[in-house]
Amino acid sequence: MRLRAEAALLAITMVWGATFLAVQFAMTMSGPLFFVGSRFAIAAAIAVLIAGKTLKRVTRGEIVAGCAIGVSICAGYTLQSEGLKHVLSSESAFITALYVPIVPLLQWAVLRRPPRLTTWLAVGLAFLGVTLIGSRGAGLDNLGWGEFITLLSAFIFAAEILLIGYFAPKADARRVTAIQLAVTSLLAFMLMPLFGETVPVDIPWPLVATAAALGLASSFIQLTMNWAQKIVSPARATIVYATEPVWAGLIGLMAGERLGVLGWIGGALVIAGVLVSEIRREKDDD
Repeated sequence: MRLRAEAALLAITMVWGATFLAVQFAMTMSGPLFFVGSRFAIAAAIAVLIAGKTLKRVTRGEIVAGCAIGVSICAGYTLQSEGLKHVLSSESAFITALYVPIVPLLQWAVLRRPPRLTTWLAVGLAFLGVTLIGSRGAGLDNLGWGEFITLLSAFIFAAEILLIGYFAPKADARRVTAIQLAVTSLLAFMLMPLFGETVPVDIPWPLVATAAALGLASSFIQLTMNWAQKIVSPARATIVYATEPVWAGLIGLMAGERLGVLGWIGGALVIAGVLVSEIRREKDDD
């Protein structure tokens, strides 16, 4: 069962890697909040159909879980989408991967679990990698706006992983998925006036098609994460998730993106940081 769950996580990670370039394309036609709202509205509708009659048995705890996870998804994806207006899709993917070594730091801050020495090594490697990716060696303090908000989204995605790990064993994956996707969509649409974002006057069909495809992908990804993390520990799951920027980088390369030698070295350092962060914890979980 664990092997099937890990295989499912690998499959969604490959799909996840492909979404970066698609979102970057969508950002040429839409603002981030409208796109996130549209994308997750479609995802929520699919999740509701999958949950079906089980939604009648929803519990208060599942509503709380869905709302908490939904807020983190909305914040993370909105920031990441805005960042993709300013950075390469492969660059965004590698920076986003920082959420993995960030997870134990958040556990330290929230749960008072001190990180091991290997965690600090992982964080150092990962942030050195981001320096090379984002500023081409000019220093972390010289990161541009796109790199900065993408880095911020990585912190939020780390919080999402902790929330899913906390709530998943106690809730029905189908019901929580439907709630969190609906909350993500509603919150994104509600925030549009606050940030001065309007609905495009003429919504082009490529935007509709991209939102529909990513909505389907988002539903599939979130449902699989909630199901698989009942079986796979957060440590093992994040090792699988670590392959996501590799897929995104390869797809970006095929699309003509050029991250540069320093960029790829930085990406390798990020992945090294991810693996160093998780391998020891994975052994502990066994």
